[in-house]
Amino acid sequence: MGLFNFNTLPVNTLVGADWKTFKALSAGQHIAPDRKAKFILTKSICHMLSPLAALQERKYRKQLANKPLQNDPLFILGHWRSGTTFLHNIFAQDKHFGYTTTYQTVFPHYIMAMQGFFKPIMKMVMPSKRPTDNMELAPDLPQEEEFALSNMTACNYYNFWFFPERMQEWCDRFLTFKDIKQDELQEFKQTFEKLVKISLWNTGGTQFLSKNPPHTGRIKALSELFPQACFVFLMRNPYTVFESTRSFFTDTIKPLQFHTITDEEMEQNILRNYTELYRAYKEQKALLPEGRLYEVRFEDVEKDAFAITEDIYRKLGIPGWDEAKSAIEKYIESKKGYKKNKYQYEPRTIQLVNEHCSEAIDDWGYEKL
Repeated sequence: MGLFNFNTLPVNTLVGADWKTFKALSAGQHIAPDRKAKFILTKSICHMLSPLAALQERKYRKQLANKPLQNDPLFILGHWRSGTTFLHNIFAQDKHFGYTTTYQTVFPHYIMAMQGFFKPIMKMVMPSKRPTDNMELAPDLPQEEEFALSNMTACNYYNFWFFPERMQEWCDRFLTFKDIKQDELQEFKQTFEKLVKISLWNTGGTQFLSKNPPHTGRIKALSELFPQACFVFLMRNPYTVFESTRSFFTDTIKPLQFHTITDEEMEQNILRNYTELYRAYKEQKALLPEGRLYEVRFEDVEKDAFAITEDIYRKLGIPGWDEAKSAIEKYIESKKGYKKNKYQYEPRTIQLVNEHCSEAIDDWGYEKL
């Protein structure tokens, strides 16, 4: 158990941002009166730490910047709360994969230098469980890289975690890239490639393993950056996804916000952005050559995760199954007693999902309630 839980964190995760990113993201934003102390403390720590980022930058330019990747990444896609974390952790048992760690998501500029100092502090203060589902949290565990990207560039969808009033705008610019400017797209690509290289250096992998729900609407850009990348897309019952995402975004996000929106506004944003993300995925997946995309329902993964994982390796031509299968099987067996949240769908929930998510329900053959 860390010194703080999510509700009592005195700072925001932007403490690990570089100063340029912090200034670009926070410029012109409105800060709620009851969040000003957290904002000022976060800003002060960020400003104090930022000069140290130059230590990593020098090492990166010397060791990694011009070094080509051995393999293009494997991307695990799917809306939030679709089971992507479970699949990510399964594949992470294969040691040829490298990934972004939880420590790196908060301190992406202090990996190649200063990690030995900052990581023990983070371990001491961070919560040991994720509040929404009791999944384990620890500095070295795999984590979705959008959090790291949010501390490296202002061209990022997770800006809404801090300033939710602009969530819709950032959906169209940085989630689906529908309204992104060319210079913003170029900045995103350069930043992400840098993150991939540092993540592999940090974890010793030869192929980057990505689990990042926002990437679900970015297949075109990711394929341009990594032409041989493969993708796994997880679909889950939209009623469950909505209930779980609503809990996740309205509870977990609150300690990170510098201002607030109502739960009803967040609810409408979730529904609208679910549709936008799913339609972007449907449109862009058609750009992928055959043999580069594997689609599966999470309910099928739950029934036989080991068989599904082996099938993904075979169908996508991922190397290393024979070497990794025993560790993968052991991990899956260790999670069989895990109790996930159960949801009772209220009539209003059913109505909202039917109104906004019927396309996904029909496409994937879920029973409409």
